[in-house]
Amino acid sequence: MSVEDIEFAVQITDTMNWNLTEQDFKFMLDLEPEGCFVLIHDSERIGAATAISFDEVGWIGNVIVDEKHRGKGAGSTLLKHAMHFLIKKGARTIGLYAYSATVNFYTQLGFKRNSEFTVLNGKVKALPIKETSYIQKTDSSHLQKIIDFDRFYFGASRGKLLKKISSQKGNLCYCYVDNGEILGYAMAKVYGWYAEIGPLVCRREKSLVAPLLLHTVLNKLDGCEVSVCLPKKEKKLVDMLINAGLIEGFDVVRMSYEPLAFKDCVYIAESLERG
Repeated sequence: MSVEDIEFAVQITDTMNWNLTEQDFKFMLDLEPEGCFVLIHDSERIGAATAISFDEVGWIGNVIVDEKHRGKGAGSTLLKHAMHFLIKKGARTIGLYAYSATVNFYTQLGFKRNSEFTVLNGKVKALPIKETSYIQKTDSSHLQKIIDFDRFYFGASRGKLLKKISSQKGNLCYCYVDNGEILGYAMAKVYGWYAEIGPLVCRREKSLVAPLLLHTVLNKLDGCEVSVCLPKKEKKLVDMLINAGLIEGFDVVRMSYEPLAFKDCVYIAESLERG
């Protein structure tokens, strides 16, 4: 995929109401320029997919084929090409989020169900203020600690992704620090009056950390249209998001080719495209 293909990528994903923008694909091209693909048949662009390498873990997103070309092996071709790219980059396992209608497709190609996630959307209304000195706005002194903390739970380094999110003006980045130790962090990508919350990673045994971080981010996004993807089992966070004005839109299944090395934690996905 090149910059010239972005308009096509937006148009084809719009047919599925994925609400991806040119900025989303530019973000991916900046992160992984060789991992964004367009499928061409008889000089016509008929499909697209993205993949990002986190060394031993790879992630696939946005696998889509024009409707009139489905059922002919185009989707499998795209997926296998993206998988081959990630394996060449060193991936030992590959993850993705599957819509319910595509679970069987991925299962046939060797992916296995991992856990169920829900996607919420809506306009945020501020929650009652909760002040705590433990939550700090992330700066350069925190970043490497956050990357190391995230790697422990995710199972691979997402450093290039976290650095890019934290470096972009307008994005939100907070961490919970106790005696110099990171116990959790939360980020949000902000595009004017639209924002995507994630990632959020917190230690499971510190049960108050995740709600406090999410509360802080939500209050900074008062009045914004927001999207967020998280495990359905995180009922406390789901309820908080609903109380802040979001509604559950649809569910996805996290799947993987070979088991993911995730350690148990409180988790909000960075995005459907990148895990």
